[in-house]
Amino acid sequence: MKVPYRAGKAISITCLLALLFLAVPRGRAGSAPSTSPATIDRQVHHELVMLPWYNLFDNLQYRVNGDEVILSGQVVSEHGQTKYDAENAVKRIHGVTKVVNDIEVLPPSPFDSQIRRAEYRAIFSRADLGRYTLGAIPQVHIIVKGGHVTLEGVVMDQMDKTIAGIAANTVPNVFSVTNNLRIE
Repeated sequence: MKVPYRAGKAISITCLLALLFLAVPRGRAGSAPSTSPATIDRQVHHELVMLPWYNLFDNLQYRVNGDEVILSGQVVSEHGQTKYDAENAVKRIHGVTKVVNDIEVLPPSPFDSQIRRAEYRAIFSRADLGRYTLGAIPQVHIIVKGGHVTLEGVVMDQMDKTIAGIAANTVPNVFSVTNNLRIE
């Protein structure tokens, strides 16, 4: 199909304007993206919660020290994949020059796995605590290592923290429960 000369000229001018618009840099000339510790902190948090295998039985923590990020916590995963995924995700953040990966990979244990499931049922089956399971990553994390349970994360008030601790202590075969929940 032959396009009339005038329509073809209008299309060419439109294409030229679109190309010029896309070629013009955005923002101030010579400005680089901000890499303040606060910006790095937000980006690290985002990258960690987006990890595909990160769940309520993992506890990822981090500290930003200038352009260095120190990762810590515990993860339950085959071959420690979440540990290395976390490190690789943080390394890609603009402004991060060094990543120290102190994340502990918890050893596989059928005994601990059984306790994790029982703790989940004991804590989140309660109507007043069920809301903490909402979202991609729950606000309360259950860490089990050698029969010892640690609760990590954030709850809304002291009552929820106390109830979670009491519920965690009702699970049989648990050696100890440490309640590290913080109040939002």
